[in-house]
Amino acid sequence: MAVRRRPARGARGQHFLRSKRLAADLVADAELARGDLVLEIGGGTGVLTEALAQAGARVLVLERDPALVTQLHGRFGRRPGVIVVQADASEHDWPDKPFAVVANLPFAAGTAILRRLLGDPAVQLRQLDAIVEWGLAEKRTVVWPSTLLACKWGAWYELRLVRRVPRACFAPPPSVDAAVLRATRRSEPLLPPAQAVAYEALLQRAFAAQAPLERVLPRGLVRRAAHELGFDPRATARDLDARQWARLYAAVRSATPRPPAAAARRRRGSRRSR
Repeated sequence: MAVRRRPARGARGQHFLRSKRLAADLVADAELARGDLVLEIGGGTGVLTEALAQAGARVLVLERDPALVTQLHGRFGRRPGVIVVQADASEHDWPDKPFAVVANLPFAAGTAILRRLLGDPAVQLRQLDAIVEWGLAEKRTVVWPSTLLACKWGAWYELRLVRRVPRACFAPPPSVDAAVLRATRRSEPLLPPAQAVAYEALLQRAFAAQAPLERVLPRGLVRRAAHELGFDPRATARDLDARQWARLYAAVRSATPRPPAAAARRRRGSRRSR
């Protein structure tokens, strides 16, 4: 009698989808168009890869496990529109053209991968639908209290918890339920991408302080912003959402004197343009 072997648990907490129907539903929820470039991180046993291919996507699969890569090559090696690459998503370069992500992320590496995808607005990601641990998705999408990462990513993406994925949907089953986290690129970012580093620096300063914002930033500025943006003047960093944080950053930037060298360069540029 033939025995169907269960996939071994990945070295970094990977749990494989069991249901082809669920995989098809997840792909349908992502509303992909035929020909879309889709990155799948952690191809596993190919259940999600098959659903993406049937939807007509151009699929780039990153899988770090050599044995699973061999299986995926055997299944999809001659399938048009599917490319399987042995690679670690924590190090691999992202596509240099607009792409979507539909993936069942390894639980142990979920946050690290999301940091790389969502933390740099120069990455040409337009939408992400990722299966992650329930707690991770809940933490990044809860209305209050805010987190540094949610406020940072929220300047470029709208974050949503789309659906719950019970632990019974995986083999081997994890110890916790999962969720589909969606990040959709904003058509109009809350801040210019060029200001991403300075914005993150302000967030890190405020969240690390764990004190009312009026003790971290100029008190008068915070009180004016609180009145205009609708938050308590005694608020801490976690009391503001991404939109409020982006506007508060803009107010801080406007109130901060520019370095003399920068001002001189602007004056020289202005004279040359006359």
